[in-house]
Amino acid sequence: MKKIFHIYFPFCLLLSLSVSSYAQRGFEVGGWLGGAFYLGDLNTTYDVTHPGPAGGLIVRYNFNTRICLKASANYAFLRADDAWSDNAYEQRRNINFRTHLGDFSGQLEFNFFPYVHGSRDNWYTPYLFAGFSMFTFNPYAIYNDEKSPPLRDLGTEGQFIGEEYSTFQNGINFGGGFKFDISPEWSINVELSFRKLFTDYLDDVSTEYPNESELRGIRGTTQELADWAVLASDPSIPDDEGNKFGMEGRQRGDSTNKDSYNFLSVGILYYFGNLKCPSISKP
Repeated sequence: MKKIFHIYFPFCLLLSLSVSSYAQRGFEVGGWLGGAFYLGDLNTTYDVTHPGPAGGLIVRYNFNTRICLKASANYAFLRADDAWSDNAYEQRRNINFRTHLGDFSGQLEFNFFPYVHGSRDNWYTPYLFAGFSMFTFNPYAIYNDEKSPPLRDLGTEGQFIGEEYSTFQNGINFGGGFKFDISPEWSINVELSFRKLFTDYLDDVSTEYPNESELRGIRGTTQELADWAVLASDPSIPDDEGNKFGMEGRQRGDSTNKDSYNFLSVGILYYFGNLKCPSISKP
């Protein structure tokens, strides 16, 4: 009897794992809605009280009950304003930005618990993920109730024409969530995801103030464009003597600390895999 147990137990265990994996294997498709949060030179205190709307589409492939691969196409509206800061220096700096952002991400997920759609026992799990993101953005600002031209085109830190930062960038994504079935096919995913970027120009703020006359010369293709470049570069509130911040070489941002954006999302997905265990033929 003991010999039979040693022979057949590994076989039975392997069979049960393969059945579980088979039952979970398959695609899920869905969407999500939530909020987007920016962190960077215009939000140094991790303020999350000014989220922007966000949403996206999700495709996930379940390799087994533990490992999944997910791809998503996402949209977010990000914004920040020195006027929201409690820091007196940042309030006087008076810079703001807004941007529409498109995000394309791939992630490898790990489920903490075995997760099987349609199961009475394994219908929920927390999970972690990490992956890679590509995104596009194009920040602008609002001054005197007017929308600026794209800040990149104004060279607000003295960039020469043709040397501006790219509006297509990439970064690393990571985070975690909790998923659970509401029916054999439908599930809810609640997720917090982070994007650590390789650029510091999501907010158009990174290094130092340029020389104002040189900035006018670089961006002076029209008087209006030159005026916008000077204003967006240094919209600071003058002191009692009428002096502004924008002295050449003074720090405008911190280039050593890259920007980031984050999503808090609630998604609903439909599972297209086989919900039935495969039949086992009799010997």
